[in-house]
Amino acid sequence: MYATLGLLQAVGVGFAAILVLIIAIFVVAVIFSAIKIVKEYERGVIFRIGRVQGGPKGPGLFILLPLVDRMVKIDLRTVTMEVPPQEIITRDNVPARVTAVIYFRVVDPNKSVLEVENHVLATSQIAQTTLRSILGQKNLDDLLTNREEINEELQAIIDEQTEPWGIKVSVVEVKDVEIPQNMQRAMARQAESERERRAKIIAAEGEYQASERLRQAADRLESPTALQLRLFQTMGEIATEQNSTIILPVPLDLFKPFLESQNGSYGQGVRAARREEEKEAERLYEEAVGEATREVSSEEVPTEMPDGEANR
Repeated sequence: MYATLGLLQAVGVGFAAILVLIIAIFVVAVIFSAIKIVKEYERGVIFRIGRVQGGPKGPGLFILLPLVDRMVKIDLRTVTMEVPPQEIITRDNVPARVTAVIYFRVVDPNKSVLEVENHVLATSQIAQTTLRSILGQKNLDDLLTNREEINEELQAIIDEQTEPWGIKVSVVEVKDVEIPQNMQRAMARQAESERERRAKIIAAEGEYQASERLRQAADRLESPTALQLRLFQTMGEIATEQNSTIILPVPLDLFKPFLESQNGSYGQGVRAARREEEKEAERLYEEAVGEATREVSSEEVPTEMPDGEANR
């Protein structure tokens, strides 16, 4: 009987020890769970029996009331989020595939917890919707050339929509715009045609400027002496290429000044010959006019006589 009693006492002591150990472990776990450490880039939103306790807490060490307080940690660092590729149709009915990236951060931890369930997912969805809506209103040329204006417009719209959630959208960038292969070939042909047009315009402008310079050069070379000097310069340039034979047409007008300087009567003889030719031409003209006048007058005389005189 005493043995049974001792056994029961030993069992009771062991059970009590186990119970005390369990209670101690539970108390230590509760104490450790009540201690919270908030990092420098984090803020903590504390709920006490379901109600927010003031503003965000942190950084540092905080001790919460066990089973009463609950802390939600919010990261304040900038989040880089890639928007999934979006299939859009531009304003000029061109299909395109657009990808973008968005940079945002939490500026009000309380709003990011109280106003939206998951602020990262919500920002991603609103970015996708806005991207399809805005880019669908743009032409393909605007989408390819006016990237900065489109990025600014997207950033302003998304930031306005996420502001009630305590989210600040700092940058929105359109990364890539993919268009069909046939459209790329059409754009390549258009760019090639534009380059050819510019080349033709530049060539025409060069021809125009060259003609202006040639006209100025011709004005300068009106003097026979200047023209002769230019001829000698051209001959010198040709001779530098070691040609054995040079055939160069020479206008006779180049030699007139020398002929006139050697023989002063050359110019007078030419002028006298011209005057004689003019006089001979006038004489032939007067003779032809006189003969025509006489023929006309001889034909008109019989028609003007009376009938009686004609019978006689």
